[in-house]
Amino acid sequence: MASNAVKSPIFRAITKRGVSAQAAASPASSPAGLGQVKTTVLPNKLVVASVDSLLPVSTVSVLFKAGSRYEKQESLGTTHMLRIAAGLTTKDSTYFGITRNLQEIGASLCCDTDREAIAYTLQSTSDKLDTGLKFLQDVTTKQVFKPWELSDSIPRLKYELGGVSPYSKLMDAVHKAAYRSGLGNSLYCPDYLVGKHSTESLQHYVKSHFTTNRAAVVGVGVEHGELVCFAQNLPLESGAGPAETAAKYYGGDVRVETAGDLAHVAVVVEGIHLKNTKEALAFAVLRYVLGVGPSVKWGSGASPLVKAVGGAVGNEPFAVSGLNASYSDSGIFGIVASSPASIAGKEVTLRVKLMRSGNLSSADVARGKAQLKAAILLAQEGSATVVEDVGTQAVLLGNVLSGSAAAAAVDSITDAEVNAAASKVKSGKLSVAAVGNLGNVPYSDQLN
Repeated sequence: MASNAVKSPIFRAITKRGVSAQAAASPASSPAGLGQVKTTVLPNKLVVASVDSLLPVSTVSVLFKAGSRYEKQESLGTTHMLRIAAGLTTKDSTYFGITRNLQEIGASLCCDTDREAIAYTLQSTSDKLDTGLKFLQDVTTKQVFKPWELSDSIPRLKYELGGVSPYSKLMDAVHKAAYRSGLGNSLYCPDYLVGKHSTESLQHYVKSHFTTNRAAVVGVGVEHGELVCFAQNLPLESGAGPAETAAKYYGGDVRVETAGDLAHVAVVVEGIHLKNTKEALAFAVLRYVLGVGPSVKWGSGASPLVKAVGGAVGNEPFAVSGLNASYSDSGIFGIVASSPASIAGKEVTLRVKLMRSGNLSSADVARGKAQLKAAILLAQEGSATVVEDVGTQAVLLGNVLSGSAAAAAVDSITDAEVNAAASKVKSGKLSVAAVGNLGNVPYSDQLN
């Protein structure tokens, strides 16, 4: 059993809704291909959400609002180490026992983290779910972090750090440029802190952040009453945890020189947070208006971002996509591009000019809305993506907007609202992050 590599929050669905949760279960509109979404908030403030499904495999995820943004300077990399330590010996089960018993029932258990949350997810056939849930509870609430097991995990930590992709480095860099700390914290452990996370420091982080007020339990293909019963029996302490510091957008530049001929560049401005549904959807539409990469495999695409550069760089290869990441209290919006270093300066300048041009036509907005709706509904076809989306909404917002309801909400977005989002992008302060061969990459003050 192993923890999955971290998933980029950039691809997290923007279709969230900031509405207060009700105390009793309340069905929401049904996602495409799945049953009803039901949400219950327990008296201890733990949120439980389930989605009906006829699939033979059930998925249950326990999430905590304890992502890398909550790490302090002295505890950077804690969430990376927690991800590595998922499945190690607990108070009731050994590392070997967890692995063997999950393998015997054909189940998998993984841990994913992003900047705001940690998620422990179990997938099992429905008839063996009860057995799997026992070990999910052990892994999420009864950690002991034995010192010798943490030491044995260091080679794996170093292996993961050695395999971080340029794109992941770029996402870390652009968040650092935009926020400095908090949301600017890396998803990965700094090299100078490898091996420095002790049993006591990990236990303190878990005890502080793994509380009912900061948790959610979500499931697909699980009866809602059964999921509520499981959530009620989780041995979690109540409480709001440490005081949270609101994200503050600064803007600036972060550059990471590496060997090679390519330059990977992200240029962003401050976006919008998840709780403002209308604006969040408007920014999501705007991203699709700019373009999100080719729809045809191996194709270059025909988005405005591609057209803006294609004629200016000749036959040089390049790739570009709109970028939109919304969090509970802030967000970033912009573009991410890769190209040979020789054309990086010209390419980035042209794309930033397009990104900040504003004044979109009705046809552009209609195209963006259609593509966003398709992406929302396609994401509802797999239980893993549904659990990730529902879990993110439940742990950050306390309630869930289903896929079909989100798609319907996209229809209500007007041209004026999308153009208002474009105007904010036009006037926003730039943050520039670059990874690779950076001799020709301009700084933020050169792009304003």
